[in-house]
Amino acid sequence: MPLQPDDEELDLIRRSGVVLRVGRLSLSSGTGSYRVKASMARVAAALGIDRHEAHVTLTEITTTSHRGRSFRTEVLEVRNIGVNTDRLAELEWLAQRVEARDGWTVEQVHDEVDAIERKAPLYPVVLNALWAAIACAAFAFLNSGGPVEILGAFVGAFLGQGLRRMALHRGFNQFGVAMVAAAVASGAFLGFVELVHLAGLTTGVHEAGYASAALFLVPGFPLVTGALDLAKLDFSAGLARLTHAVMILISAAFAVWAVSIIVGLSPDPPQPLALGTVALVLLRAVASFVGVLGFALMFNSPWRMALVAALVATVPNVLRIAGVERLHWPPQAAAAAAACLVGLLAAWIAPRLNIPRITVYVPAVTIMVPGVPAYRAVFYLSNGDITNAMSYGVTAALIVAALAIGLGIARMLTDREWGLEH
Repeated sequence: MPLQPDDEELDLIRRSGVVLRVGRLSLSSGTGSYRVKASMARVAAALGIDRHEAHVTLTEITTTSHRGRSFRTEVLEVRNIGVNTDRLAELEWLAQRVEARDGWTVEQVHDEVDAIERKAPLYPVVLNALWAAIACAAFAFLNSGGPVEILGAFVGAFLGQGLRRMALHRGFNQFGVAMVAAAVASGAFLGFVELVHLAGLTTGVHEAGYASAALFLVPGFPLVTGALDLAKLDFSAGLARLTHAVMILISAAFAVWAVSIIVGLSPDPPQPLALGTVALVLLRAVASFVGVLGFALMFNSPWRMALVAALVATVPNVLRIAGVERLHWPPQAAAAAAACLVGLLAAWIAPRLNIPRITVYVPAVTIMVPGVPAYRAVFYLSNGDITNAMSYGVTAALIVAALAIGLGIARMLTDREWGLEH
């Protein structure tokens, strides 16, 4: 006859189960493993679990909860990976409420988690695609694009992200969706340029913008959170997250490369814009603000959270570009300095507004992720030009690493736990 669990063990099972639900929702919303562990540990402690240990990777959580003489180990797999900053904020606020008030029952926490899980995305498909279009249009300007490139990137990103959002919500493979969305975005950009050309409003192919149209696919969240996981010595999660991000990036880049080969384009660096210094700086500030705002809203951030991220990013991004162009800093040095400034600003502003830091600094540095150099690396590699491929690939990798280093330094300076190895 099988042994029946006693009341103490049943109680631990219930408590451990709701803690694991918090971890599952956090992981599926795109946060790093260190934040998943922290959220679970806070709720576990508030529910009377003596000790909670967790191992978190990109798609799996293994936890052990201890209470008295009993312990329970559970394993969970998360297959639906995405980014939902509104859900991350809701889970953070739930952990704060559970910590601040004694007497929470497991049923009450389950009810709160149910409400968070049922909450629909803040923006429908059309609006989500619009935010991506705005972000990519700003990206096109920051990549020295003119009016045609900006409008073309807007059109391409709108169609590409709309398709991507619908396909992902229907459960299609992420890498296949990235390839199709990138092809649609770059193809739509070229179609728009051809229409403008046929109307007699422009000449040339405006190839500077067709990569910008697909930059909504740049996996900013997994790139940054993966690198930060590595900074916390969580190699299994960090390497898995970075591998996932690189695969998304390569899938999109190959699709854009295929379109460029069909129509005979090459991703040569564009000519600098012929604007005065003051006008250029002001327009870059506007583009940086608008671009980060678009990315944050695309990540399902509420407006207040998105505006904070955009404000935090504007000055550091303008200074980063000026450091490369005017002071001739290496791009990775400028990226590290800008990311550190973003991290320091987020550490000062986010707690005062009760906003999770990650929902501020990740969208803020996504505008700095080198999507175009990464695409160029894949383009030249596919064409057998190893020298250019290595040059752009190494540059992109160094910039991504520098962004993580800058954020990590800022976190170590403002968060005592980040300076400790535990």
